[in-house]
Amino acid sequence: MTKLSMIHSFLEPKEMAVCGVSRNTKKFGRVVYDTLKDKGYKIYPVNPNTPEINGDKCFKDVSELPEHVQFLYIVTPKEETRDIIEKAINRGIRNIWIQQMSETDDAVELAQKNNINLIYKQCIFKFAEPVTGVHKFHRFLSRLFGMYPK
Repeated sequence: MTKLSMIHSFLEPKEMAVCGVSRNTKKFGRVVYDTLKDKGYKIYPVNPNTPEINGDKCFKDVSELPEHVQFLYIVTPKEETRDIIEKAINRGIRNIWIQQMSETDDAVELAQKNNINLIYKQCIFKFAEPVTGVHKFHRFLSRLFGMYPK
């Protein structure tokens, strides 16, 4: 179960790699990249199909990330998630957030067996301040119906 303290610890450094950043500005992975950058986060985009995203060097694979990057956000098709987690574990990344709808049971199990600080079944936009618009309303509903992490 995801605890609110884990979420705060993940977001506090304001630096993370994001797997699944798209070149298409309308796709969710790109929206995550653009929104978090606008909120002041240092983002290391991961996409095997392009050398750069919006002027930032794009990494082809998690294994290519700089050594100091210790937080990984995954927003890929779920069939890619387990492989990304395996590479992250081999690379030494201990803090992983899988965007809701990108997780699979085997990916979650692999992370848990390797003692990864894992967040899943949560949308980052409910927590990355400032929370605005529909995400603020979503957060309100989560709290109202007891689905907000404690």
